[in-house]
Amino acid sequence: MKSQKTQLKNFVQISLLCLLTQLPVFQAQEIRQQPITAPPPMKLVPHEDRSQIDVAKDPKARLRNTLELAETHLTKAEAETAQHDYDAASAELGKYAALIEDLLAFLSPMSHDSNKTRDLYKRLELTLRAQGPRLTSMRRTTPSEYAVWVKDTEEFARNARTEALNSFYGHTVVRDGKPKPLSGSPSDKPTKDPTNMPKSEQPL
Repeated sequence: MKSQKTQLKNFVQISLLCLLTQLPVFQAQEIRQQPITAPPPMKLVPHEDRSQIDVAKDPKARLRNTLELAETHLTKAEAETAQHDYDAASAELGKYAALIEDLLAFLSPMSHDSNKTRDLYKRLELTLRAQGPRLTSMRRTTPSEYAVWVKDTEEFARNARTEALNSFYGHTVVRDGKPKPLSGSPSDKPTKDPTNMPKSEQPL
């Protein structure tokens, strides 16, 4: 009887020991299954970029300066992605998005009925259209933990392009009112009052 109790005790101890041994393995598997996401890029216009934007003398020059700076950061992000430095690439995308966001905030209070404003939005839309496929290509070659933020920038740029299109086409002139009758149509001719007509011309 004592021998059986001893065997049972040994079995329980061995089972607990095996369980404790396997516990770190189970925990490691659980950690690996949890998706890991890199921190989001900070949307911030660098001080040196702000200085170049502020020296612009008119909206057209400000647009040109901002788009050139955004293009520079996007090109750097592509280069860093090619070098597998995804942290640096993410930081460049943050600066890129911040510049586009700053430009939209600048254009928003301007009169959208002005042809000059609409030209600015058209230039922005064309630039974002050309940059869209580059963001998509970058996302496809970026690890998933960073690709989520590349996709976020891609969607931001797409929404910014939509906003630019809406601002460009949102004030199409629509002419109201009834069309003028054609010359010589019956509606142009005065109508005679039968009571004022001579008896010879009054209808029977």
